[in-house]
Amino acid sequence: MLDHIGIQAEDVTASARFYDAVLAPLGARRWLEFEGGQVISFGTEAPGNFWVSPVPEELRGTSGRENHLAFTAPDRAAVDAFHAAALAVGAESLHAPRLWPEYHASYYGAFVRDPDGNNVEAVCHLPSPS
Repeated sequence: MLDHIGIQAEDVTASARFYDAVLAPLGARRWLEFEGGQVISFGTEAPGNFWVSPVPEELRGTSGRENHLAFTAPDRAAVDAFHAAALAVGAESLHAPRLWPEYHASYYGAFVRDPDGNNVEAVCHLPSPS
């Protein structure tokens, strides 16, 4: 998992549903909620290291903000499960799970688009089990 990162969502509820689904196969869950569930932390242990909060009113409806989030997966099966979970909640697949040798020989990742247009990846850096 990342140390921490925060993104802003137009619809925090929709984003929370998305991240509940796709982070579960990676062993992560919700840890904290503030401001009536509008600021939420997710992670593998408290207090969580990934935060979703609302887009400030003055920035609502603006475009051009794509964040890239790469979450560590414990194995390749978790990358596959992440991708399947994302598709099950209606996410767009950017890249199905596969090896990315241009990054390194064991880089196995999948990329999806979350409800706010962010590019979200699950990646396993371990070699394939023999």
